[in-house]
Order: sequence, then structure tokens, then C-alpha cells
Amino acid sequence: MRWLVNGETGAGSVLSVAIIAAVLCLASLLLPLQFALARKQQAAGAADAAALAAADARSGAVSGVPCVVAAQVAVANGARLDACELDGLVATVQVSTSVLGFGVVAAATAGPPS
Repeated sequence: MRWLVNGETGAGSVLSVAIIAAVLCLASLLLPLQFALARKQQAAGAADAAALAAADARSGAVSGVPCVVAAQVAVANGARLDACELDGLVATVQVSTSVLGFGVVAAATAGPPS
């Protein structure tokens, strides 16, 4: 039995190997981006929680120094508090973390409704 029909010599196999290689290369390039985006969302959540904690401490709803409380909440959420500013009962914080050697920064503001 003859396997070659009309002179075909396996071009489809080479094409499928090339397509699989291209998909694997694309996936390996997009995977670090996915990690960075997930870590950015985690940093944003840590910033929100830290800002709320600082605003609550400033208003007296919880005890403690507002920026110290914000730093504790940021660390508990996997981030580091970089900046904490208070303006009346409004707290603005900036937190940072890293993913794959790159820094990720997020900021949030919390306070009473205007």
C-alpha cells in the first residue's frame, strides 16, 4: 500500500508543528502579562482596604494612628504602604508590590461621602 498520494510528503505535519509552536510562544509571552494584571488588581484591593482603614482610624471608628493602621492593612493584603496623606477625614494612600521583578503601584482615596 502506498501512503504518498500525488507527491504529498508531509507538509501538513510541518504546518501543524509550526502552528503548535506559534501557540506555545504566544502563550509564554502572555502568561507574564496575566500575572502582572492579576497582581495589579491585588494591589488596587490592598490600596482600597488601606485607605478605608486610614479613614476609619481618622474618624475614630477604629482605634490607632491612621497611617499605621493603613500600613498594617496593606501588609496583610500583600502590599507595602508607600504614601499616606490625610486631609480632614479623607485619606489617600499609595501601595506597591512586585511581580516578576517589576513594581506595581496602586492608589486609593477614602473618606466620608461629600
